[in-house]
Amino acid sequence: MSTTEPTDNGLRARLEPILPKGRQFGIFHLSTPPTNSAALFSAPPNERPDRTFCESHFLAVSIKATTEDRAAAPDAKSKNVLVLGVEILIYSTQHTTTLFVSKADSTGYLSLLKLPKGTPSPIREVCGAFLSHLVEKRRRKDKQFIVSLFARAQSQYLFPGSVNNGGKHVLDDRGLVKWWCRVLSPLLETPPKGSLPPWGSVRGYLVVPGLEEYETKAFLPRALLPSWSLTHPLERISHYTKEFDWVPPRCLIPRYPDDPKSRFRDELDEEAAQSGGMRKSGAWKSVKTLDVFWEMMAFRQECSSGRMTGFIWVVFDDEAQDGMPPAAPETPRKQRTISITTPGTTPRKLFGVASSETATEKREKDKKKNKAKNKAKKKKLRGVIVPRQPRIKTEQKNYLLERPSSTRYYFWPAGGRGERIVSESAYKRIVELLLHLDFATLDKATGSTRRWVSEGGMGSTWGYEVTGAREVAAGAPENGGAEAPQVNNLSGMVKRKRSAAETPAAEPSADAPVNMLGAGLIRKKSKTDVPEEEASVNVLSTGLVRKKEKA
Repeated sequence: MSTTEPTDNGLRARLEPILPKGRQFGIFHLSTPPTNSAALFSAPPNERPDRTFCESHFLAVSIKATTEDRAAAPDAKSKNVLVLGVEILIYSTQHTTTLFVSKADSTGYLSLLKLPKGTPSPIREVCGAFLSHLVEKRRRKDKQFIVSLFARAQSQYLFPGSVNNGGKHVLDDRGLVKWWCRVLSPLLETPPKGSLPPWGSVRGYLVVPGLEEYETKAFLPRALLPSWSLTHPLERISHYTKEFDWVPPRCLIPRYPDDPKSRFRDELDEEAAQSGGMRKSGAWKSVKTLDVFWEMMAFRQECSSGRMTGFIWVVFDDEAQDGMPPAAPETPRKQRTISITTPGTTPRKLFGVASSETATEKREKDKKKNKAKNKAKKKKLRGVIVPRQPRIKTEQKNYLLERPSSTRYYFWPAGGRGERIVSESAYKRIVELLLHLDFATLDKATGSTRRWVSEGGMGSTWGYEVTGAREVAAGAPENGGAEAPQVNNLSGMVKRKRSAAETPAAEPSADAPVNMLGAGLIRKKSKTDVPEEEASVNVLSTGLVRKKEKA
């Protein structure tokens, strides 16, 4: 079941100024309505987890496949080819909104556009514009907004066979971390605010397990170094740190799909599942602090043996922050020697309900009162029984849009929805179809694109075209052209020391004065130098001559 929303949701206006001028791109935006999901963070013992809603977004970008002479194919519908796919999950609770970049991949067929050298990458620009669009549309007043992702290099994520395309540029681990830092930099330079006042605090965070701070700093743009922190914001983005005297580390680590730190967290939970400390205080057996957690992450398979994984966050707050987590209620660290409560005790709330037992008793009392009221309202039915007329279903009704756009747990404005809104099951089927297609060659990629677009539209036409308006640098040679880039030749400016043989002899001038040397400055030739003709002959004596014996 699906429905189509108006295409003018603000995304088109963001994409036109950043795409190359005169080039056409096809945009396909798929999304789901907010649905109940498992909580991102585990609650402390004897506490309920946050009620969480999840919303999925998938953005695909395509271009027109062209021939060698750059003439568009006559059958334009069958010659579209996907060049980019991005999947984003939005988690909303009563306290925060979290935007998690799940997957991003390209096919490498963007090289068919033959863009001039020096043109900004359309893939990077589209990813940044899509993130800014969602942050602006999903912002809630006085609610923290978090953009989170992890960068781990892989040859292909969404498009099978695309690694065999020679035009695909596969980045290594270091290059991918730098690439995502550049993508998120515009969020720090010009934070999207929408109709609300500007953000009070915007800060980026980067953690690369196994690297020192001076090594991690090399991944960040130099112009924005003051806006980044080489640490994690897990204590800052959790509302538990403001409500409890101390919080176990497992309650501060989110549970994202296919996330390395989430897998490590699940393994630690299984290890300590039967321990008394887990039931009493919610703490692990081996890992007691977040510092130890990140130190052990450096030895995981995703972060060792030549591999590298970068964890990146951008945190938006309405109130001004100093970029550091709260000082009073914090997770106990190794350096902490004096504390009111020890990690072995059950976390206690700093305000509100004094204990979890009173809260449980209060809920039980409310249930008893409600049962008593329901019993009093029940009445015996009397009189003639009127049969209910059957309702005949004459049309298929779409229940996807029959939900409020704003609640205390989520915000679902019309401008932040996709072009097509589908159910959760239909969304999974459409996205997983990409994993069973082939993008190894251009012919296979165009056929796979046609099938995926048809499946996403469910028999109807969808998607819209965006024509770029960004000027390209004049005089830049195109890829594959015969003209070579101009090189500055500095060889004429370098002075080389000449040898004595190469130094030309100075010709004497007729008018130049003659320098006369004094008698003391003239060195005479010694008499020992005798010519070879006058040299004496050495004659051997009779005793020094050895005669040959007769046979």
